[in-house]
Amino acid sequence: MTETLDPEDTKIITLARSARARAGAPEGAAVRDETGRTYAATTVALPSLRLSALQAAVAMAVSSGAKSLEAAAIVSEAGEPGEQDVSVVEDLGNGTLFLAAPDGSLKGRYI
Repeated sequence: MTETLDPEDTKIITLARSARARAGAPEGAAVRDETGRTYAATTVALPSLRLSALQAAVAMAVSSGAKSLEAAAIVSEAGEPGEQDVSVVEDLGNGTLFLAAPDGSLKGRYI
């Protein structure tokens, strides 16, 4: 998909890629809240807690006081975001959800 992104949207894809690489996780995610603050996270896979990378990033944003999201990005091998990931972004307004490949190339834009 060839599409020129806003530099701020490119930034959250880069943050998601970095988090994924640093942790060696299957996916990384980053979100930008209504004030421009960003939060990045990776998949959480503990015996007692399972969160997608996006759910973890959104939880960090909400626990820091975010009321809405401007944008969210997932970096993954997956072909499309999971239903729960789309839902968690919708819970916080009408932010755009980007899905990118591990190399940072954009696979799709959702919501």
